Amino acid sequence: MEDFINKLYRHHSLIYKGLLFVFTTFLIVYLFPKSGKFKYNFEKGKPWQSENLYAPFNFAIKKSDAEITAEKESIEGSSILYFDLDNSIKPQVLSAYKRQFKTVFSDSLPKRSLANLYKVGEEIITAFYAFGVLNENYNFQEQKAIAILDNRVKTQDGFYSDLIKQDEVTSVINDILQKHDLMHYKTNFASLFFDLIKPNLTYDESFTKKALSEELNKIAYARGSIEKETLIISKGEIIDVTKYQILKSLQSEYESQVWSKSNYNWIIFAYTLLVSLALLMLLLFLRNYRDEVFQNNTKVTFIFFNIFLLIFITTLVVNYDSKFVYVVPICILPLIFKAFFDARLGLFAHVITVLLLGFIVPNSYEYMFLQIIAGIVTILTVSELYKRANLFISVGQITLIYIIAYFAFFVIHEGSVETINWEMFIWFVLSGLATLFVQPLIYAYEKIFGLVSDVSLLELSDTNSKLLKELSNKAPGTFHHSLNVANLAESSANEIGANAMLVRVGALYHDIGKMKNPTYFTENQSTGINPHDELSSKESARIITSHVIDGIEIAKKYNLPDRVIDFIRTHHGTSVVYYFYMQEKKGGEDVDVADFSYPGPKPFSKETAILMMCDSIEAASKSLKDPTSTKIDAFVENIIDKQIEGGQFLNANITFKEIQSIKKVLKYKLANIYHLRIEYPE
Repeated sequence: MEDFINKLYRHHSLIYKGLLFVFTTFLIVYLFPKSGKFKYNFEKGKPWQSENLYAPFNFAIKKSDAEITAEKESIEGSSILYFDLDNSIKPQVLSAYKRQFKTVFSDSLPKRSLANLYKVGEEIITAFYAFGVLNENYNFQEQKAIAILDNRVKTQDGFYSDLIKQDEVTSVINDILQKHDLMHYKTNFASLFFDLIKPNLTYDESFTKKALSEELNKIAYARGSIEKETLIISKGEIIDVTKYQILKSLQSEYESQVWSKSNYNWIIFAYTLLVSLALLMLLLFLRNYRDEVFQNNTKVTFIFFNIFLLIFITTLVVNYDSKFVYVVPICILPLIFKAFFDARLGLFAHVITVLLLGFIVPNSYEYMFLQIIAGIVTILTVSELYKRANLFISVGQITLIYIIAYFAFFVIHEGSVETINWEMFIWFVLSGLATLFVQPLIYAYEKIFGLVSDVSLLELSDTNSKLLKELSNKAPGTFHHSLNVANLAESSANEIGANAMLVRVGALYHDIGKMKNPTYFTENQSTGINPHDELSSKESARIITSHVIDGIEIAKKYNLPDRVIDFIRTHHGTSVVYYFYMQEKKGGEDVDVADFSYPGPKPFSKETAILMMCDSIEAASKSLKDPTSTKIDAFVENIIDKQIEGGQFLNANITFKEIQSIKKVLKYKLANIYHLRIEYPE
């Protein structure tokens, strides 16, 4: 039992990765559509590439979305508006008219004139209530068909223009008076009917919607059917509009079938195999090419989490409305992975994610092509994410690539640009804007997962930070040395394509341990007094080598990232404090070299190897007397060759060619520091 527990403990990292792999696989499969996948790919206007296709079962030929939309628009355009009639209003108005007529018109008028005016008034009322007066103005088209209901019974048909609106009362009165040449009585009739006319029609919205819904429900979504074993299309036949709709109907029917439990389980099993294969490829890539990432469970969890998160968001969008699928900023994934890891890992993970998304999105080939191309552009264009201008430029380029690729696909499918969906361009722009969210997302990930990006490195490189200010106050010579090493290391990193920002930050903090005993280091001994004169060689070596451990403790106290602490650990590797070692050997006693060696480890990356070279060169260069180009060349060659002979770079993935390039940079930089001129032959 104890052996079993020990084995579990030794392999706990692999067990965790296995559980993470299984858990992520099942989560992704859970998001996938639980139906069969139509095995044929086809495009309108293209030849049918597969074998002759016969109908596997009876199915209906569905109308296209455009046809159904056109039918719905036609029904909605010709639908009837229903208005409820209050048939008690007109008698009330006539009765009130009889009572108030004499109060408006004087009895002094001749009886014939009064009778004529009375009839004109009745004619006006008849005109008002021929169809009716609306209780308010509605925003309907004038030619819209209407029906008037009296107790839910249709009594009259017409158009919306036939109904009298509130603001048309005066014009109706004036029209009738003008017809009878009685405009001089306009004021009298206006005052008479101002409070007399009452609305008798109210828009019945619920009945109108119910009637429209009944008409829409009558729409037939199919236009014919195909019998089983009927030849649908022959190999090489061009897929015209009719054939295309038949194929789309078959695809829809196939993917929407209710599967038996057995079929359902087989589909789940097949999806699990494919997802497992994709994620396994990612793990193998990490194991073979990014072992540092593979060994770090936090980083592996971070990668799997981001892949699942994008698949989850895309699934939500597709389930809501698949036309918004391009709004999801898939290119955030390579940006994030490049910020925390490198471009190659970012692109590989992006491709794996897009392949998995192909099971979810419609038009999967087109989608995958667009996203993979956009991902490549993202990797190639964003070089320094901490520079805001670079991100904006890259987002613009990504959006342009989306638009160009979509335009090309549309022309291939449709053969023209007349019916192009310009709305898609808006989704691409929105996707580009959403990609800008990568900056706050990187910040959040740094806090949650404890990772470091170039954005954080830029903040750490600020020499006004609390820790670097403390270094400049307590150990000004060390601070100046660190600045010089940072400049040398940054130039060397740029020369061989290493992470210049990372190595610069590592150089700035690599000697912070010297703050504990600053006067024991020559660069801080301004008074000419050397405290080592009163110590034994072994004690002096212990103090010198302890600045590495002291630096690690200070770095952890100030919450410096592990990637920066690595530079403190490795900047001396396992080298020997040679001066004190030789001093001890002069005593004639047996000397244990371990007492005079740094604890290590040796540099294990290009960046940490660069720092070791630059640190040694900058520190030793202070002892150069009467420097010349020849002396500097020999000086640089000698120091770095000794480090190579000591095996300090065996764990770093740095080549001899890159070391030669670094030597060249250091020679050039030292020559500039000492303001050397070219040595002319005598």
